[in-house]
Amino acid sequence: MFRLARAATLAAGLCLAGAGTTLACEQPPWTGTAIEGSLTQGGGTSGIAAAWFEEPTTRYAHGVLGDAIEAGTLAAQLDNAPNCVTGRVTLPQAEVFEDLAPRLADLDGDGRAEIIVVQSHRDLGARLAVYGLAPDGQGLRLLAATPNIGRTNRWLAPVGAADLDGDGYMEIAYVDRPHLARTLRVWRYVDGTLTEIAAASGLTNHRIGEAFITGGIRDCGAGPEIITADADWSRLVATRLAPDATLHARDLGPFTRAAARAALACAN
Repeated sequence: MFRLARAATLAAGLCLAGAGTTLACEQPPWTGTAIEGSLTQGGGTSGIAAAWFEEPTTRYAHGVLGDAIEAGTLAAQLDNAPNCVTGRVTLPQAEVFEDLAPRLADLDGDGRAEIIVVQSHRDLGARLAVYGLAPDGQGLRLLAATPNIGRTNRWLAPVGAADLDGDGYMEIAYVDRPHLARTLRVWRYVDGTLTEIAAASGLTNHRIGEAFITGGIRDCGAGPEIITADADWSRLVATRLAPDATLHARDLGPFTRAAARAALACAN
């Protein structure tokens, strides 16, 4: 399944500007440039309104997501900028965005979304990176990143972002090397810094060649839970982050893709 560069067609063609003004664009800023399936919209009350990947490239020969296509550029619609301005981050030749689509989440509580992506280096493997608006609101800048895994063709699969322990700070969860190490890691985002606060082995959320990531974060009324599979894909698992920064997993029954979808919908 190829994630080719084709126009996304999921919006009505309006871009937002500052002071509550709505400006009509001639066409959505991602038209003709977004890698198919990479468009994400929403995520805050102001600031970044949409993000997507551009510049499909085969310069990183890993193919963990089912094809040889990765992205060389991250782009975002900046809704507080006039004239439907788009901000872009274009990586050097040694790096790619080894990801399906950017994730938008307000990590610092200011009402503006940040962008969460997987960024991989040809020699050092993947890291989780957070991008946000530049100080002048006219572009994107790197805010924080985890260390690279440390070896080429080593990847991580994001789970999602939420205040997992109810302390008022946002956490980002991912599975480190879901095909090898199968380790769930949780990082807290505070004042532009990511700090790892918890880890648990024996969990995974991706199989080589799949163009999707299994599971995510749910809240069925008793606080957020991380939904993954166990290491051998036989069981569905819900994991909570406790206030003391320990992770507590519970079995939800046999793993199937349908069961995982039902769990995210709070149906089991």
